[in-house]
Amino acid sequence: MKICVVGTGTMGNGIAQTFAQAGHDVLLKGRSEASLGKAHKAIEKSLSKLVEKGKMEAAEKDAINARIKDTMAYEDCKDADLVIEVVAEDMATKNEIFKTLDAICKPEAILATNTSSLSITEIAAATSRPEKVIGMHFFNPVPMMKLVEVIKGQLTSQEVHDKVMAIAAEVGKTPV
Repeated sequence: MKICVVGTGTMGNGIAQTFAQAGHDVLLKGRSEASLGKAHKAIEKSLSKLVEKGKMEAAEKDAINARIKDTMAYEDCKDADLVIEVVAEDMATKNEIFKTLDAICKPEAILATNTSSLSITEIAAATSRPEKVIGMHFFNPVPMMKLVEVIKGQLTSQEVHDKVMAIAAEVGKTPV
């Protein structure tokens, strides 16, 4: 499964790390080289702690880092099976991102948002595929916290809900 994470802050880099640790290739979409660099430093620090504690071999850390690729272009998200948006809690910003992703991503792609407070239904309305838009709210620090809140919008399909619940479990999380 191809994963794209849009946003490079604390939550974005944690989600990228979590999926890469589970063996997925991850495209990390940032706004600048600086934001991408900062995200990679945070991931490196997190993984290095696991190596220091003997919970991971250095070779595994290197393999995880190698599965995370960077981009600053939405166009590169076009082949993703699951896109997880992790930007500021601002509806206008999220709507603009979801309009862009809707136009670029393949029709079967699931578009998820990590929002904890905004309406999934309203975010989904910015797309032509509201049945494929869902909330996937991770908790901080993402690599350590097990819980993922999965939130349907009014038009989110049961199939998408079930798939996201399974994906969350597959990466070691407890979806609720």
